[in-house]
Amino acid sequence: MRRLLLAGLIAFAVLPAAAETAPALDLETIMANPDWVGHAVENPYWSVDGRSLYYSLKRDGSQVHDLYRVDPASGTGSKLDPAAMAQAEGPAVYDRAHQHAAYLMHGDVFLVDLASGRRVQVTRSAQPEASPQFSADGRALQFRDGNNWYVYDLASGVTAPAAVLKFTDDPQAKTPDTLEQQQLGLFKELRENKHDKDAEHADQQALAAADPTRAPLPFYLGDKQQLVDTELSPNGRWMLVVTAPAHHDDGRVPHVIHYVSESGYTEDEDARTYVGRNDPAPQSVLLLDLSTHKQYPLATDKLPGIKDDPLKAIRDKTIAALEKAGKDDDAKALKAPDVRSVTLYSMDAGSASIAWSEDGRNVALEFIAVDSKDRWIASVDFSQHALVSQHRLHNDAWINWTYNDFGWLKDGRTLWYLSEESGYSQLYSKPLDGSAKALTQGKFEVSQPQLSNDGQWFYLRTNQVAPYSYDVYRVPAAGGALSRVTQYGGMDQFALSPDGSQLAVLHSSAYVLSQLAVQSAQGGTPRELTNTMKPGFTAHAWIQPKIVQVPSSHGAGVIYAKYYGPANETDALSSRPAVLFVHGAGYLQDVSESATYYQHEQLFNNLLVQQGYVVLDLDYRASQGYGSAWRTAIYRQMGHPELEDLLDGKAWLVKNHGVDPKRVGIYGGSYGGFMTEIALLRAPGEFAAGAAQRPPADWVTYNHGYTANILNDPQLDPEAYRISSPITYAENLRDPLLINHGLIDDNVLASDSLRLYERFVELHKQNFWLSLYPLERHEFEHADSWYDEYRRIDELFQTWVKPNAAH
Repeated sequence: MRRLLLAGLIAFAVLPAAAETAPALDLETIMANPDWVGHAVENPYWSVDGRSLYYSLKRDGSQVHDLYRVDPASGTGSKLDPAAMAQAEGPAVYDRAHQHAAYLMHGDVFLVDLASGRRVQVTRSAQPEASPQFSADGRALQFRDGNNWYVYDLASGVTAPAAVLKFTDDPQAKTPDTLEQQQLGLFKELRENKHDKDAEHADQQALAAADPTRAPLPFYLGDKQQLVDTELSPNGRWMLVVTAPAHHDDGRVPHVIHYVSESGYTEDEDARTYVGRNDPAPQSVLLLDLSTHKQYPLATDKLPGIKDDPLKAIRDKTIAALEKAGKDDDAKALKAPDVRSVTLYSMDAGSASIAWSEDGRNVALEFIAVDSKDRWIASVDFSQHALVSQHRLHNDAWINWTYNDFGWLKDGRTLWYLSEESGYSQLYSKPLDGSAKALTQGKFEVSQPQLSNDGQWFYLRTNQVAPYSYDVYRVPAAGGALSRVTQYGGMDQFALSPDGSQLAVLHSSAYVLSQLAVQSAQGGTPRELTNTMKPGFTAHAWIQPKIVQVPSSHGAGVIYAKYYGPANETDALSSRPAVLFVHGAGYLQDVSESATYYQHEQLFNNLLVQQGYVVLDLDYRASQGYGSAWRTAIYRQMGHPELEDLLDGKAWLVKNHGVDPKRVGIYGGSYGGFMTEIALLRAPGEFAAGAAQRPPADWVTYNHGYTANILNDPQLDPEAYRISSPITYAENLRDPLLINHGLIDDNVLASDSLRLYERFVELHKQNFWLSLYPLERHEFEHADSWYDEYRRIDELFQTWVKPNAAH
């Protein structure tokens, strides 16, 4: 079995009950505040001693999350009140000898002696600290406040800054100009003053070098750069400083307008810049030697392929067109750089991707080319103060946003990393002076790698059984067989216990939000620890979506999809209506055995089936979980392969479920809204009506981080933007289109929908509507807005898609 739902969860398992026995659904119920459904268990972690588990849970009627503690052995647990919170722990880190642990709680750092259990509060400050780590010798605890690192000495209890960074020029290093030299030559008092200053500066340097009780002297890094990130070595010898140009121009910023505000006045706020207004600021790295107080730039111009131009063919074509049009200045601006700019890959926590070995003797950095075609993992040769490339990953389309994890084995000289070089995310290891070795192999995705504390095992999340089925597997760190540990199919997240013997597992299913279980790290029967679903929700006989395989007519193989239909297919109409739901984000997987991100839409799909429709939800090309070729099929042609897949889904419904090809609707939000517009405008007549929520209508107004990866810069690749944007095809509108958009959406700006609406007006189109929501951003948060939005979608489909609709 893929799920072992024990007694605690059997009560709310979804049963294949007949549709006629279920209470009738209505929009008021399914679009109500989702508190009525239940809450997902979030962010589980082990206590310092490994005897308890903590997790958070959203509070009913509030966005506040409460902290819970549960005994994994007995299953007993409780919500922590303020008094209990004062004694709670955060996720812990341990020293190499496993004598001490440290954690963050309410933004402060705490230290625990594991033998005695004694707890010491290291900081009590208004600003939050972060990133606690122990020194390599275990004698100090390091942590950061913003980008400032501090070192707490365990023996003395003294805290000191690891380094002091000043982004100005060193006043003592300034060379006197001609006028200053003249002044010093003329005036004795000025010469003596300067001599005194120089002597005092030299004395301070000598005292700082000889006296470890003093704060370190500052590093003067100049005013041409601004600080991005810092990372301190566990041995305290080195610091890496990531910088960007101080006065980089990101481009003009559009505004979000608040028409309904507390003040009663119209208010505006800055949004993100448009793609191509200016490339992201290139980043540089400085290596600081804290013992000798010297700094060294780590040049990236020797990284393999850094001087290549992967966009040469596109660049040459665009430049030639601009020169032919007499736009010589624009053509010159597109000239390829001699060396491509890079940034450090940004981790989920927002810090740069820098990984130190536990002993602090080695470090690796992960760079991404600004054009997104290459990823490099490089170590540092400390004797030469230079980068040494360890791995290059190239993709003609773009490097993935995910599957970029990396780190060190316990020997401190062997890297591990994820790479899509085989076509799928797999785990590799590589000694600094050796060849890479694949630890996993196959046509499945590997993510969430966690190395056990003893360094013997990697625990992973993979979909080896089927693209839609995820579980925890493990593989020996030295290489060997990949073995399955959990048996859920809908495993979402896991955390290894401090001693490596147990796994805390979050798992979910179609109508069960993430729940917490614990089991042996070697496998076996889990103990279910939570049941946070609400009885009023679980009592309903929800339709279990069937995972089906839709054949591609365009050589893409199989398109996985979720099918929602009546319990008794033999009672179905011979010519029934259907709806395609299109998931958002583009790169997202909605066809899986886990709970869907789209709770409202899944319940709406149930309502549609009750009303006589069948519904299909496809993981079209661009979706996550199917390898890099599936992901990058949309490169320079967003909306084209995906539309082919949606049309194949429609054809499958017609062939296999008696669907009337003239009675098929389509809806979705964000990228799903974009695809709804594309479907109606690039394939007019294929869909009876469409509803697009918060849709990008013109990719030139979206952000750089997402869009430039797929379509390059609009100045360089204007054709890719033209063929990928719904507004290009506005003249093709002939089928009813409803657009819903939050007015204060700061992700996909409402101006996208307003611009497309105006285009329809000028083209004298009919049957298009725009509904605006003054208090909603990209993700709607208010039940009234959800209800109104889906009431309009329901009415659209009832009018234009149902078999008895009047056209």
